[in-house]
Amino acid sequence: MDTLTHALSGALLARATAPATPGPGALTTRARMTVGFVAAAFPDSDIVLRLFGALPYLDLHRGVTHSIILLPAWALLLAWLFSRFSRQRYSWRAIYGTAALGIAIHIAGDIFTAYGTMVLAPFSYHRFALPFTFIIDPYFTGIIVIGLAAAMLRRQRRYPAIIAMMLLGGYVGFQGVLHSQAIKVGETYVEAHGLGGAGAEVHAIPQPLSPFNWKIIVSRGDDYYEALINLWRTHKLNPPNPPSGISGIWGRVASNYQPVSAATWVHYRRFGITESQSMLAREAWSQEVFTRYRQFVMFPFLDRIESAENGVCVWFLDLRFTTPSLPPSLGFGVCRDSAAGPWRLGHAAGAFGTDTISELLGMKREGD
Repeated sequence: MDTLTHALSGALLARATAPATPGPGALTTRARMTVGFVAAAFPDSDIVLRLFGALPYLDLHRGVTHSIILLPAWALLLAWLFSRFSRQRYSWRAIYGTAALGIAIHIAGDIFTAYGTMVLAPFSYHRFALPFTFIIDPYFTGIIVIGLAAAMLRRQRRYPAIIAMMLLGGYVGFQGVLHSQAIKVGETYVEAHGLGGAGAEVHAIPQPLSPFNWKIIVSRGDDYYEALINLWRTHKLNPPNPPSGISGIWGRVASNYQPVSAATWVHYRRFGITESQSMLAREAWSQEVFTRYRQFVMFPFLDRIESAENGVCVWFLDLRFTTPSLPPSLGFGVCRDSAAGPWRLGHAAGAFGTDTISELLGMKREGD
């Protein structure tokens, strides 16, 4: 989830949990919301990892700063900093609880996205995820903004913030229901194509623009079957003609999510389509410099192989982070300058401010 939405959610929670009559030494409503805002943005301070390269950031993002085990320590640090540098010298004890709530709601918000959050770091680096919400969700953010605006109009009352928090919880719960429906669509596909006895697993990933947009992935070994669906739509949507401006781009993206009855399933292979692709892709995939990427991705597939003179680059993507009609995110590759040369890591920047390897997904597809 984007950092601004996290920060706003912290301010909303701080207002919703504010005491009706603050005691002596307690934070004012404004100070409480400020602490909640900053504390809820704090976990994303791990962006400094980008100074050490894209792959370390990819590997360690949502790690120790997103840990519920380390949450008390981070809340104590923020409380001390606020106490030390704020104009009105509050006791760190008056700040601590609000800071802890801000960090906690950030961690909770990230768990509901597909990226995965290491909530037990540093004792475990397993990434927990309930993929209900797309990383940028205007409805999620809108509920928070409306709640904060209503709370500011009713400065002496906290019920607008409480209602907004309840609506936010209800919205995420609704997304959970839609996630279950999307999973059932995938299970129907598995059953209809006889994949059930082959160890197939069904996953549903939230998509942009609408809570009804989902990407369904059926994973079976090195093969993936993907469908983009809209659970609400009943008629096929055509892309805008001609597409122009932002509305045209979003219209083109939206047109990829079709009714379940019109869903198109696309087949991806982890190591490419041809035998020559597969041999080179497997060699590149197994390189030590690719270890961190292999540990992070869930649905990796060969994006493309680029040859130049005696060198070659082999690029991979993760199906979790491809969006139709937009540049794919979080893609990496390995390159070498000659057939006997060492492999080195490669990457480039792309959609949503993340790392990508091409402007548009160029993988050859096979439709079922």
